[in-house]
Amino acid sequence: MLCCPAPPVAGVEIIFILLLALIIDVLFGELPSFLHPVVGMGKFISLLLRFAPQRGHLIQLVYGAGLVVATTALFCAASYFLLSYLKEINLIAYIVVAAIVLKSTFSVKKLHQVAMRIEELLLQDNVPRAQVETSSLVSRDTSKLDKSLLVAATVESVAENTCDSFIAPLFYFLFFGVPGAMAYRVANTLDAMIGYHYLPYEYLGKCAARWDDVLNFIPARLGASIMLISAYLSGKSTKGAWRIGWRDHNKTESPNAGWLMSTAAGALRVQLEKVGCYKLGDATWSLSPMTIRSGVKIMRMSALLWMVICIVVEVVRFVC
Repeated sequence: MLCCPAPPVAGVEIIFILLLALIIDVLFGELPSFLHPVVGMGKFISLLLRFAPQRGHLIQLVYGAGLVVATTALFCAASYFLLSYLKEINLIAYIVVAAIVLKSTFSVKKLHQVAMRIEELLLQDNVPRAQVETSSLVSRDTSKLDKSLLVAATVESVAENTCDSFIAPLFYFLFFGVPGAMAYRVANTLDAMIGYHYLPYEYLGKCAARWDDVLNFIPARLGASIMLISAYLSGKSTKGAWRIGWRDHNKTESPNAGWLMSTAAGALRVQLEKVGCYKLGDATWSLSPMTIRSGVKIMRMSALLWMVICIVVEVVRFVC
């Protein structure tokens, strides 16, 4: 679906949309649930899952592929035609609505708030509540995680979402406009909902998981590179980020998340562990609640750098 052209916009308009979307995120955070496209995606996917076949690997695989195509087509087409219509009647309305829709595909403030809330709870030794909060960031069972594993899970999620929640949506926005960012968010939402190796999603969610892997291939590696620069600007270990990122990126099941998580582990000089699955980095320093703050600092610096890069790219396009 990404091959569909976005409504033609001049470079200046794209810059305004980018900046306004970032301002909306900084000032207001997430959109209300009844207006949030991702909430709509979740409801639409849940509706289609009611009719999903319960048996037959091939039919589940085909249905899962159809689920990806149908959801992507619906939300890309909706954003495309809405913005095309607005652009014809009022340029300001077009920019404002485009910024709002683009904002719905990424989130920095919300991720920052949740991570810092977990840090606060851990500093208060409120582990049970921190376990509940952490469960909103990761898919693993957090009910038995101790403080250090909760810190690890939070830092991992912040690192991975540097790509998923910011770099990747804007990457596809640069090439395919708002519909491109929306297509990425659909893929990421589908992967979060059904991209698992257990019943009933083993085959039903396989296409969604593989499609998400494909879309994240370049953004994840780009994000790890940006994170290297952010580590330097944040006073963290650039050498460690490079060494551990290169050494440990393939230890995770995901072909993409390992790049960001291992780079973050190296930058912070800590070991991030998912029990029974992987250990990333060397335990030069022990994990503490304050490690979360350092991870968030790198994430925010990476988001700022990527926004600057996006704007520079659009300025060059406009001038050339």
